[in-house]
Amino acid sequence: MSHIFDALQRSEAERSGKDRPVTAAATELLERAERQAVRQWRSESSIEDLGADAAAEIASRAGLYVLDTDAAAQDASTAAMPSQALERVSVLSKCRTVELRPAPDARLVCLTETESPASEAFRLLGVRLRHLRKDRALKKLLITSTVPREGKSFAAANIACVLASGNEKTLLLEGDLRRPTLAHMFGVAGGPGMCEYLQGMSSLSSSICHIEKSNLWVLPAGAAPGNPLDVMQSAKLPIMMEQLTGGFDWIIIDSPPVLPLADTSVWARVADGILLVARAGVTEKRRMQRGIEALEPSKLIGALLNSSHSSPDSDYAYYRHAPGSGGAAGDSA
Repeated sequence: MSHIFDALQRSEAERSGKDRPVTAAATELLERAERQAVRQWRSESSIEDLGADAAAEIASRAGLYVLDTDAAAQDASTAAMPSQALERVSVLSKCRTVELRPAPDARLVCLTETESPASEAFRLLGVRLRHLRKDRALKKLLITSTVPREGKSFAAANIACVLASGNEKTLLLEGDLRRPTLAHMFGVAGGPGMCEYLQGMSSLSSSICHIEKSNLWVLPAGAAPGNPLDVMQSAKLPIMMEQLTGGFDWIIIDSPPVLPLADTSVWARVADGILLVARAGVTEKRRMQRGIEALEPSKLIGALLNSSHSSPDSDYAYYRHAPGSGGAAGDSA
């Protein structure tokens, strides 16, 4: 298990010229210090005395912290916020909170099998992702695969759970409108989702579910339309992503497979990084190559190998993608 993601770790160390280990505990301490600084700044300085740009920055960094103040302070601070910041706070504060009721076949191993090798593998991946964004912008992470049934939704769900457990506000976005599965996995099916919002049938806040007693939110696909690509190309999509980006620390997008659909290209344009999922014994090398070539090299951060038996105590391996090499590079776990 200790060898999982070694290729990525070595690559990052070589690029920086020194070893900079990052742990979940250190990350949490840094985030706690930042939140305390933001609260102190807001308490000692009147947001009304700041320019619109500075006020927007504070609101964006503070996220939901304005909701922790008393009613009088909240009214005073939100009254002076720019309209975009107010909209972000409003969206998150009005989301419906639901109890987590995972389906029996969901395999949310990070929640239900916390001591398993698979859960440990995802925790290590969470550490690597936090490490990566110290050197690059990485908030909107796209999870995709070359063809269906390679485990992309399973990977996206567990990655989101791991990041949310680290005290980071995490949104799991169900971007696969053709074969949505996340609402079923988390037991939040039945309400409106992204499709209803993009078609003007619901508000964004009513489309998002907050998982009770957690830092995890889920934006399900909703009722799948007959023309999913047309819905995804709605002018409301970039507006939605701008609002969501300001309110969350992580946005994990479960995308349709790269081949043979064009849907993934829509999500790839708004993503900061892309993780390609493959399944040992299922994914063909030729298709994997085509999938890599279809993605923007600068955004492809690596590939997750599902159902790997190369390690005796894990079903998962990670390969670091080397841009320009035309394939996945690195040692398997």
